[in-house]
Amino acid sequence: MTNQNRPLNIVLGVGGGIAAYKIASLLRLLTEAGHKVHVVPTAASLNFVGAATWEALSGNPVITDLWESVAEVPHVHIGQNADLIIVAPATADLLSRAASGSANDVLTNVLLTATCPVVFAPAMHTEMWQHGATQNNVATLRGRGVIVIDPAVGRLTGQDTGPGRLPEPADIAAIALAATSAQAQDLSGKRIVITAGGTREYLDPVRFISNRSSGKQGIALAAAALSRGAKVTLIAANVTEPMPHGVVVIRVETGRELSHEIYAQSRIADVVIMGAAIADFAPAHTSATKIKKTADNSNFTLELSQTQDILQSLAHQRDHNGVPKVVVGFAAETGDEAGTVLEHARQKLVRKDCDLLVVNEVGHGLGFGTPDNQVTILTKNSAIEIDVPRAPKLTIAHAILDAVVSYKTN
Repeated sequence: MTNQNRPLNIVLGVGGGIAAYKIASLLRLLTEAGHKVHVVPTAASLNFVGAATWEALSGNPVITDLWESVAEVPHVHIGQNADLIIVAPATADLLSRAASGSANDVLTNVLLTATCPVVFAPAMHTEMWQHGATQNNVATLRGRGVIVIDPAVGRLTGQDTGPGRLPEPADIAAIALAATSAQAQDLSGKRIVITAGGTREYLDPVRFISNRSSGKQGIALAAAALSRGAKVTLIAANVTEPMPHGVVVIRVETGRELSHEIYAQSRIADVVIMGAAIADFAPAHTSATKIKKTADNSNFTLELSQTQDILQSLAHQRDHNGVPKVVVGFAAETGDEAGTVLEHARQKLVRKDCDLLVVNEVGHGLGFGTPDNQVTILTKNSAIEIDVPRAPKLTIAHAILDAVVSYKTN
């Protein structure tokens, strides 16, 4: 993630949802990073976490009523002096009041007086998030330049599961701080094409060969690039995660479909990031009907053929007219008797001929499907290797984009 060079004056608005208890972790992340945080809770949120908790963790007094310290006009000064406002959890009611310009409590007054970046992290039941009224309010806020993070998918209150879960505090912090960075728009106007997810290669209409990729890292890259001003197209292979608002999404299923789309989109791209896990092998023969389990095929043999190396093909052609200037590959590796993860990756960088190669070891709770990752970024024709320690995938995404920007300017 791009670095902040100075402490920020941050307003942390807390909405009245059960996820309010998680905001203590977000507050801790912000204060430990050296920022000064003023917590502005709604009246409803105090039913979940009291003002004393926010004062103790932030080290600053908490104003909970418009009629407190009237002479100091805090509901105006807090917003005017803020470098960043984060509202989390943003309930359906709070989104509605913010979109309508309501000013019936301290927090909504602060929002109306602010000229800094504002980030909402929604959390609510799935039906409330998907309701047309909420979606209209979100669209209104985004139309004003407010950042509204899509909620995570997962366990909600009670037995409910679905979109509406509060994003992880580290992800909220990463998105919000990136919005205030002096380099936040360093990709302004650039066209970036990103692939994400895992392709499927069909044996018959029912069965296929695939992998464990969830597409989370590719989605994080799309969100990060969008926040830095890029025009982003995401080619998503069998991805079920929510997509960032403002990203052009093209859904594909097989490697052949992904290949067709990536070549079409890359002709006008400045950067292509091949984050998808594309199957290396596909069935040599595909059946048009389901292969039945019978006595005759009790020892069924599956013949596989190598698939097209899309990354290598793109890299070899990148100097031709209309092909992307920078090609970034991914290498999900495991060490073996032939070499370590990095040894395999260095060989792959030479073989693929891409500009940058993002290397991550998979297995042991790393890589596929996890909310965080750790990577090493290798650069073509350079002995420099950038180690990015374990962090949320959005933080990893910004580190990758930092490397892309550095590569383009050197």
